Amino acid sequence: MSTNSQSVFALSRTKILVVVSLALTWWFASILPHYQPAIREKFRARLGDALQKIPSIKVDWATTSEGAQNAYNASKVALLIEPRVLPHMVPQILHMISVVPPDWRFLFIGSEKSVISVGRAYATKYQQVIGKLDLMVLPEPWEIDSKEKVFRVLTDPRFYDEFLPGVEWILKYESDSILCANSDTSLNDWLDWSWVGAPRKPDDRFSGNGGLSLRRVSAIQRVLSFQARYNNSEPEDEWFGKRVYLLPGAKVASGAEQALAVEDVYIDEAMGYHVRNGGRNLPDGVWKDPVQRKKIFDYCPELSMIMDMKLERERCPGDDRQGGIGIDSDEQARKKKEKEEADKKTAEAAMKKAAEEAIKKATEEAVKKATEEAVKKVAEEAAKAEANKTSRTVNGIARE
Repeated sequence: MSTNSQSVFALSRTKILVVVSLALTWWFASILPHYQPAIREKFRARLGDALQKIPSIKVDWATTSEGAQNAYNASKVALLIEPRVLPHMVPQILHMISVVPPDWRFLFIGSEKSVISVGRAYATKYQQVIGKLDLMVLPEPWEIDSKEKVFRVLTDPRFYDEFLPGVEWILKYESDSILCANSDTSLNDWLDWSWVGAPRKPDDRFSGNGGLSLRRVSAIQRVLSFQARYNNSEPEDEWFGKRVYLLPGAKVASGAEQALAVEDVYIDEAMGYHVRNGGRNLPDGVWKDPVQRKKIFDYCPELSMIMDMKLERERCPGDDRQGGIGIDSDEQARKKKEKEEADKKTAEAAMKKAAEEAIKKATEEAVKKATEEAVKKVAEEAAKAEANKTSRTVNGIARE
């Protein structure tokens, strides 16, 4: 027992270190409360300096759907129908939202892929939250995977009753159309028109090309109440145009002066442009002249979003800026002279060949004629000789 007691209370290096550690821990614990206020003050001061350098941003995500819908006019809708996934769709929609009067709502109808492509952008998500933009995939049996099927949708009265209830005005735009921010005209200035779009020719009696057009639903429904479009016939805007134009009381645009947009006919400072197929089929009257083309892009630079573009330094040598490859004046003159000389030589060779052939033919005819005459003469002489011989024989017989 004595041995064990001595071993327990005997001093060792390990026991000394443990006692010293406990003493230091107790000492730090006893003095820490005296320093905590100073540490807190210093931390708060630095945190306050950091917070002052952070910009103040407030986003109200608590907007209710009812409040969002009440912020806009339910009778005005900008409509885009596009089943394809196109890279410029989101910036195009956001630009149109910024240009169209703020009381308009936007509706995008697409395929599952195109709706997902548009809806995943944060900017379009925000527009959805505030009730400005709606994305929709039409249920079966509705289809939009071809132009003809889109025409069928837009000429079906059920489409307006089921998906656009209460809508009176539709701004229909496509993936290759755009409104210009520099336009002094507001879309709301056209609300008393039944249909207005782009003219197909300067004196077009119905300027209603539908790629970028404003339509009044009540006029459309009046037409659809007594007529129906045959499938696989003319495009829906042409079909509507022939009927809305004759509709009693309807007000439709005619000619270039009353048009809303540019497509085949140039209009100075138009509200917008419709470039078919993204600019792969441009009418010369609008786009061929480089001076006019520059004027268009200076006035409506947003066109670069929906058209295939290239930098000026990417132009080919000799680009005449009118859709062809030309050459400078000196080179052009040299080429023209060489061509004229080559054409002259070709003409001379042809004339020489023709003369040789004429001489050859004339010679052959002369030889043939001379031969025929010689043969004839020989035959005549032979016949004459034979006749003389016969005559002498007869005379001899007679004398005998």
